[in-house]
Amino acid sequence: MDDKRQKAGQFMAVTADSIERRSGVSLWRQIADKILHAIASGDFAENEALPPEVALAERYGVNRHTVRSAISALVQEGILRAEQGRGTFVLSRKRLSYPIGARTRFSTGLQGQASERHIVLLASSVEQASQRVAKGLGLAKGAEVIRLETRGEADGRPVSRAAAWFDASRFTGIDAAMAETGSITASLARFGIDDYLRQSTVLSARHADAADLADLELQPGAIVLVTVAVNITPDGQPIQFSESRFPAERIELKLSAL
Repeated sequence: MDDKRQKAGQFMAVTADSIERRSGVSLWRQIADKILHAIASGDFAENEALPPEVALAERYGVNRHTVRSAISALVQEGILRAEQGRGTFVLSRKRLSYPIGARTRFSTGLQGQASERHIVLLASSVEQASQRVAKGLGLAKGAEVIRLETRGEADGRPVSRAAAWFDASRFTGIDAAMAETGSITASLARFGIDDYLRQSTVLSARHADAADLADLELQPGAIVLVTVAVNITPDGQPIQFSESRFPAERIELKLSAL
């Protein structure tokens, strides 16, 4: 048995977990997630072929149409490429590693992993602070806050979608600064904040909702990693409350001591 056939056999053995038919998650999404896990685990190198559709269908106990739907979704997500008459190949196996620590920054966090990194301001508004936003910023509930909706992109692909809130009485104009600079750090510098720290981060994961699917260009059933965070000045003043979503198939979160 040659190396490729041997590795394919190992993959089939490793991913022989049963498919949960009553889990509420579609069968094709479950298969896509298993393939993603195998790729992320290093079972396949870039440009390496996956087992044939018929073999995958047999392994998971589903029809070829279900396997084809899983593969099609991963092709659309830029994970696989399909070549007529040749098979399906791994286009990219590495997720970006996004560090979360005392100084969490989008651009520097992905430095060395993506040649182009930037944040796009999608929308901004002034609203009354909810209970959780007010608590995070140390404000009274209902105080005016500025909400920024942003999308982080790396090499042309969306890798994060975030909502961030700032005290409107202190940061009037931060929306214009963000639109101009494309950077939270540069925008805060215009208000005399040259450094800030991460006070807390709460992590969770869930299935992507309709907005996530559209904004992050995902397929139904995809998983997003969610961070809820508070940033403070070095002397302890809360300045930013945020909720960010990261596509689990493209990003892994790397935690370090805060």
